[in-house]
Amino acid sequence: MILVLAFAAGLWGLGWLMKAPMRARAMMVGCLLAGVILANLVLPDGHPLRQATGGSAQVWVVLIGVVALVAAYRAVLVRLKARSHPLPVRDEGPFSAAEVERYARHIFLREIGGPGQRALKEARVLVVGAGGLGAPALLYLAAAGVGTIGVIDDDEVDASNLQRQVIHTDARVGMAKVASAAAQMRALNPFVTVQPLKQRLTAETAAEIFPDYDLILDGSDNFDTRYMVNRAAFVAARPLISAAITQWEGQISVFDPARGTPCYECVFPTRPAPGLVPTCAEAGVVGPLPGVMGSLMALEAVKHLTGAGQTLRGEMLVFDGLWGETRKLVLGRRADCPVCGQPHA
Repeated sequence: MILVLAFAAGLWGLGWLMKAPMRARAMMVGCLLAGVILANLVLPDGHPLRQATGGSAQVWVVLIGVVALVAAYRAVLVRLKARSHPLPVRDEGPFSAAEVERYARHIFLREIGGPGQRALKEARVLVVGAGGLGAPALLYLAAAGVGTIGVIDDDEVDASNLQRQVIHTDARVGMAKVASAAAQMRALNPFVTVQPLKQRLTAETAAEIFPDYDLILDGSDNFDTRYMVNRAAFVAARPLISAAITQWEGQISVFDPARGTPCYECVFPTRPAPGLVPTCAEAGVVGPLPGVMGSLMALEAVKHLTGAGQTLRGEMLVFDGLWGETRKLVLGRRADCPVCGQPHA
């Protein structure tokens, strides 16, 4: 029997070498097996040729039947495959495999999860200022996967910035801060869209830009800009996360008067007297402090966008870095506030 199978394999291989069609090779092997079956049927028991070819026709009939069944099954599968229509490609969802891996620690959090991460990806956040507060806020917003991040600043990177503005590098001294920040954010997370705006923020440009974003973060370093940003955010009905720093101390709050909280001007109705609150350039600032407060800005943004926990709406967190103390202040809305205390056209 082994001899017959070896001979059949040899015929098949010879046909393959000669590039004979599969049907012709099958006919050659079929003729061989038919001859073997015939020999087992007509030759008497004990005949040497019959013994050499298995000694029984039934063995070959069963073998041929099994082969025929396999061939028929294969032919049916080929026909069904030819008649079938390809299934539509399934949507992979809002995240690629690389994004799922990148944001896994967020997705594992019960308070964020997949829906919260999707909310971050679909969000549009504007950061005013790419300086001490803006630098860590921008980095953490990008790392968190906020889909679109705008940054507006008209300044260039200076060597004196590098002590605290960690988004910039020594090689980028003289470069526009928004360009430097955008390069670092894209390097950190290529899945986010960065919109650098190198221009001075004015009341007119703020009125045009703010409605394009869902949330505003103010990291500016002067009261004039803070008041202007607060008014523009109120008019655009956009929540505002505002922080400020000086020397060793920082403060942060979420102003959202469209949802019942006070606005910035409710809390600070008048500008401090000149020299009372010196700038960082005048009084200095410890390097890690803006990192702490800017990171808190990003944290409040993530909570606001995902609905996790409780934000600092209606409260102000004050951080004293020199003594390692924090305290919270409850903020009230002023009925006579010129921004949010009266109807606006």
